[in-house]
Amino acid sequence: MLTAIRNARIVTQDASRRIIKGDVLIENEKIKSVGQPFSGTADVEIDAAGDIVMPGLVNTHTHVAMSVMKGAADDLPFNDFLNKMFRTDSERTDRDISIGTKLGCTEMIRSGTTTFADLYYSEDVIAKATEEAGIRGILCWCVLDEEFTTQKGSPLKNCEKFCKAHTKLKKSRPGVGLQGVYVCSEGTCRGAKQLSDDLNVPLHLHLSETRSEVNEHKIKTGRRPAEWLNDIGVLSDRTVAAHSAWLTMNEVRLMGKAGMSIAACAVSNMKLATGGVAPLPEMLENGVNVSIGTDGSTTNNSLDMFAEMKILGLLQKSSRWDPTVTKAQSLLDFATINGAKAIGMGSETGSIEPGKYADLIILDGKAPNLRPLLPENIISNIVYSASSLNVKTVLCQGDIVMRDRKITTFDERKVMDASEDIWKELCGR
Repeated sequence: MLTAIRNARIVTQDASRRIIKGDVLIENEKIKSVGQPFSGTADVEIDAAGDIVMPGLVNTHTHVAMSVMKGAADDLPFNDFLNKMFRTDSERTDRDISIGTKLGCTEMIRSGTTTFADLYYSEDVIAKATEEAGIRGILCWCVLDEEFTTQKGSPLKNCEKFCKAHTKLKKSRPGVGLQGVYVCSEGTCRGAKQLSDDLNVPLHLHLSETRSEVNEHKIKTGRRPAEWLNDIGVLSDRTVAAHSAWLTMNEVRLMGKAGMSIAACAVSNMKLATGGVAPLPEMLENGVNVSIGTDGSTTNNSLDMFAEMKILGLLQKSSRWDPTVTKAQSLLDFATINGAKAIGMGSETGSIEPGKYADLIILDGKAPNLRPLLPENIISNIVYSASSLNVKTVLCQGDIVMRDRKITTFDERKVMDASEDIWKELCGR
């Protein structure tokens, strides 16, 4: 199966960050050539004259099944928000988790995300729905102490069972999740890390999201969360820590030494008013791999990575009174190649290069918000001017999951129509 995308402006995100004009040829799941004219006839022909072809975005922290719950707990203090969401979570069914996942995938497809990292329970249900949607999930089953969970049985054993049973999906991959140090004992954390090591899968966790989380853990253990996790051997190059907003320089250095990644979640942190800003310049200086996550639809209300890129950059600039930090190219790196590295797929996706998966999106280069469009401003336009409305076509692993703004893999209207009834059942009480 050959797919040819013709006459595009190609933002490769390769090692040289080349921007070129030409064709992208895809053979089955992978990119065959980039830039060179293809004189033959492909099975699928896409005219991208005037448009932008770029890597699909990688959202490294979300809770996709919560998409069906958006607007259910807005404008609440953080602890009240958590209590309400924990109660609602305990009442969820496989059907509403599946619909929530497809609703979230619809939003991500329409806003150019081809891969997302999820942290939740019932990842088996989420895996099935994600495969049907046609994009890629790095699905990390949530692990926490049994005394705090609504799961049946041991969360760690549930996670192990899920991971071992879901190694041969076409696109999605399993992973290990940790809810956070506030509900995970040393034994639980060590067990999760060991499982991640044994199965060679990502270890995804919430880390230092709030000041109270940090202070309470320090009172309990004498150490800050990242220091404690380092001391018990949990940090590694497979660890992806969401939020990471309340850190010291010592913690940043430890995280960099471990080779770990963070998923910055600027919108979620601001909406919940948890304070703290992830120290991205210091992280980059110390070898921490920085990527971007939206968090879930109850703390962000949107899974739009274009919006997240821009807002993250603006928050960093504003909080430091320095417009030179987190430049446009860095923000695009966070959302593409760095995101791929965070989930252990840096050699497989995140850039448009021969041999990598054909995970790419086409933006409408004729849209007024992207004009004037020149090689000199194309990166800035993508980061600071583009929106989800510019996304025309999306491919994941060579499959066209949206073409000319029509999703091809499932009936999105049925999913959206079902979402209102589910919201009433879960959140309208």
